[in-house]
Amino acid sequence: MTLIDRARPWLRAHPLVLDAALAIGVLISMVIGSFADPHGPAGPTLGTRTPGARSLVLMALAALALVPRRRRPMAVLACTSALTMVELALGAPPAPVAMSAVVALYTVAAHTDRPTTYRVGVLTIAVLTGTAMLLGTPPWYAQEHLGIFAWTGMAAAAGDAVRSRRAFVDAIRERAERAEHGREEEARRRVAEERLRIARDLHDVVAHHIALVNVQAGVAAHVMDKRPDQAKEALAHVREASRSALDELRSTVGLLRQSGDPAAPTEPAPGLAVLDDLLAGFRRAGLAVELARTDHAPLPAAVDLAAYRVIQEALTNVRKHAGPGAKAEVSIVRVGTDTEITVIDDGTGAGAAGDGGGHGLLGMRERVTALGGRCTAGPRYGGGFRVQAILPVTAPAGGATGEGTP
Repeated sequence: MTLIDRARPWLRAHPLVLDAALAIGVLISMVIGSFADPHGPAGPTLGTRTPGARSLVLMALAALALVPRRRRPMAVLACTSALTMVELALGAPPAPVAMSAVVALYTVAAHTDRPTTYRVGVLTIAVLTGTAMLLGTPPWYAQEHLGIFAWTGMAAAAGDAVRSRRAFVDAIRERAERAEHGREEEARRRVAEERLRIARDLHDVVAHHIALVNVQAGVAAHVMDKRPDQAKEALAHVREASRSALDELRSTVGLLRQSGDPAAPTEPAPGLAVLDDLLAGFRRAGLAVELARTDHAPLPAAVDLAAYRVIQEALTNVRKHAGPGAKAEVSIVRVGTDTEITVIDDGTGAGAAGDGGGHGLLGMRERVTALGGRCTAGPRYGGGFRVQAILPVTAPAGGATGEGTP
């Protein structure tokens, strides 16, 4: 890193120091220029004239006026222009006090908008050039008079170009910051959606299988002494349900593994293809379930998984809340471009209204809504409970990615 690179941050933090150094540089340039005679026998020559005391004072005042140029650019331009006009009108030949006005005009153009630059630039060019031509050293078309016109015009153009470039760079930086912020927000949103999806899957798996294990364990404890064969059968069902729970938990937890991990499970997520096994498990747990299915066409992976989870959660709620002896009916019907899943029961238990404040019904609604579908749940007229989910056969892109195969 060079000395300039190390000093740049400090100079940005102390702009007045930089402006004071610039004012000193402009003063030195004006003083050196005041010793030059533009009308020498062989062209401009240095050391052939000496500036007067008045010119030295005007140059010093003009340089001093440049120090606050960033804080008050218009006032600095007016001050330096007035000093330049005085020197042009009284100096013979005049000292180059116009250098300070050139720097001041550049500052105005670099720190204001383009219309202001045009108005102030044209006015400054006209006033200084006109003063030089009318009141300066004759002839009116002398090259130093035209030089004032050229230098002030270039100062306005250069300041406007710097301002435009600075605005362009700021706009690019702002867009980059907005894009970075948008990427961070999108990443946070995707993480939140993935966490919510995994939480739904874990709830569905645990609630379903633990409910079955609880029922079968209760049956085994009840008939252990009187009917050991039935107790053994119930314990076998407990073992099967727990094995299924472990398999599904392993598959779900595998979502948290890094991509490319060879230990990550590769089994497909459950779907309506294994619906018969799901219903059989509930029947073994003592819940009478009937299935009416008119559509066997394959569904998109996200829709297939959502349909399976809705049926699983709804039947789990029936088994937990509908009361003893309750019966359930499951229907799967294709209606146009949608698949309609309905689970009803005739339970009369106090908890038949659903999940008792848990996350089951909420999870179902979130899962279905994420795919662009609708989910309703509520008591039936005459008793029981009804859950209905309408799922589009073609899931939206966001839903497909959020509910796909683990």
